[in-house]
Amino acid sequence: MAFYKDERIALFIDGANLYSAAKALGLEIDFRKLLDEFQTKGRLLRANYYTALLENDDYSPIRPLVDWLAYNGFNVIKKAAREFTDRDGRRRVRGNMDIELTVDMLHMAEHADHIVLFSGDGDFRRLVEAVKARGVRVSVVSTMQSQPPMIADDLRREADVFIDLDDMADLIARPRRDNDEG
Repeated sequence: MAFYKDERIALFIDGANLYSAAKALGLEIDFRKLLDEFQTKGRLLRANYYTALLENDDYSPIRPLVDWLAYNGFNVIKKAAREFTDRDGRRRVRGNMDIELTVDMLHMAEHADHIVLFSGDGDFRRLVEAVKARGVRVSVVSTMQSQPPMIADDLRREADVFIDLDDMADLIARPRRDNDEG
C-alpha cells in the first residue's frame, strides 16, 4: 500500500458491502484495528461508516456495532431502511447509502490527499473518477478472492490502488478460526 506519512487520509466504508466481502472471505473485521492501521498511515481526518437500519428494530444485529463505532472514532452515517414484501411474499429490507457516501466524499475531496473507499460497488466508478480529477488519490478496498469477486472490474481499474481485503486480513481482522466447532 502506498501511503505517505504527511498525507491527509479519509476512509469511506460502505458498511453492507464491506460486511459482504468480509463474510465471503470468512473474515470478521476488527474496527479498532482498522482505525489504528490507518492512523499509522498518515493523518486520518475522518473514518465514515455508512449503513441503513430499520427504525424500530432495537434488536438488529448491526445496532451494537453502529453504537460502538460511533463512540470509538467513526463518523456513522445512517438512515432508515425501508421494509417491504417482495412478489413472492418474502420480507425484504432496502436501504441504499450510495448518495450519502458520494456527496460526503466529494466534499471531503477538498480537504484530503488520499481517500480509501471500502466498497466493490461498480456504481462508485464515476465517483472515484471525479475525486481523482480533484487531485486526490483513491484506494479501493474489496476482494477478488471470493467467488464471484466482490469488486466490480471497472471500479478496480479506476482506482489509483486496489487493495484486496484478503491481503489486509492480518492487519484489520480478528484471527481466522480454522473451524467453527466447539
